[in-house]
Amino acid sequence: MPPLSPLVEAEELQSVLHQADLVLVDASAGPGARDRYTENHLPGALYADLESDLSGDKSNPSQGGRHPLPDLKVFLGYLASLGISSNSHVVVYDDKSGANAASRYWWMLRAIGHDNVQVLNGGLPAAVKAGIALTDKKTTTVATAQRIVHSWQLPLADIEEVEDVSHDQNHLVIDVRDKFRYDGESEPIDLIAGHIPGATNIPFAENLDKDGKYLSKDELKEKYTKALAGKPMENTIVHCGSGVTACHTILAMAYAGFEIPKLYIGSWSEWSRTNRPMVTKKK
Repeated sequence: MPPLSPLVEAEELQSVLHQADLVLVDASAGPGARDRYTENHLPGALYADLESDLSGDKSNPSQGGRHPLPDLKVFLGYLASLGISSNSHVVVYDDKSGANAASRYWWMLRAIGHDNVQVLNGGLPAAVKAGIALTDKKTTTVATAQRIVHSWQLPLADIEEVEDVSHDQNHLVIDVRDKFRYDGESEPIDLIAGHIPGATNIPFAENLDKDGKYLSKDELKEKYTKALAGKPMENTIVHCGSGVTACHTILAMAYAGFEIPKLYIGSWSEWSRTNRPMVTKKK
């Protein structure tokens, strides 16, 4: 069997909605997201909360950022409580066309060795457009046995590594935030506007077409081949504000056929709180 594509189209999803091993997850995030899920979600979908289910202790953003990874055992227990087993085909979506928190969920499942996971291309709007009826019916679950995983299995970079390689010409540190945040013009979330010295800005929104779907494999392949400029993937680190939208770009790279690069979870929310050098807008 060929490897499962990181993305699934709404029409493909429609054809497998009734498969017994399918687990749908709504990872919509932001104010009111849970209420929106309660009122309208795909049939059978469970809800994943970015703040509580996909993140750990957020009390000290200077150590891990605003959305640090949860304790691995806690996350495995959460998956077991939803009935997600090693045999489950997980499809995750959110109500943002680009599937931002959904891509974080995808990364976390891949990072525990669960390869049978996909993100719905275009998110909830694409499903609605394809004619999949939404429901407010509550989804019940049957817990499964908790799997045993001892460490995150996808490459991670910590703040020390980012600092060590950010100016190394053989490495690439990609900042996927909007350009105005990278440029230091303004910062809507974190305390300081700007970027990590040496980081290259490739906004995650550029992974998408005008309809909010990922660009084609060929387009993404060309885009990131140019950005990498021959640098090996093991020398590539991707970050954002807090380790969420960075996963969007990592998914885009995987979809284009690249090996998965390193994720810097703490991202700008951690870096900007640690008195390290920062590039900010000149007054």
